[in-house]
Amino acid sequence: MDILLPYLRAFLCGGALCLIGQVLIDKTKLTPAKILVLYVVMGVVLGGLGLYEPLVEWGGAGATVPLTGFGYLLAKGVAKAVEEQGLLGAFTGGVTAAAGGITAAVFFGYLVALLFKPKPKG
Repeated sequence: MDILLPYLRAFLCGGALCLIGQVLIDKTKLTPAKILVLYVVMGVVLGGLGLYEPLVEWGGAGATVPLTGFGYLLAKGVAKAVEEQGLLGAFTGGVTAAAGGITAAVFFGYLVALLFKPKPKG
């Protein structure tokens, strides 16, 4: 059972974040784009305050894979870069920390666009 516990925690954590997003879509007038931005900003704020780290330790990939995890990664990268480089790190740290994920998103998005014929809506 101990082997399955990290998977269960990731499922519960990621599921809770998705549930909150779905409730925001259903019960508010917020657009999905605004909710996505809200999730990234909340990840940055909670990561900067040190409040997201316990969730990452408990939920693992369930906390790091959603957009809140991207915001957390940006905040963590900025904090590390500021320690090492000073004020300049505030401008470079987030992008440096997230470079692998951004590169993968661009690469796989391009690959899917080549394999399938994207069409505009309407």
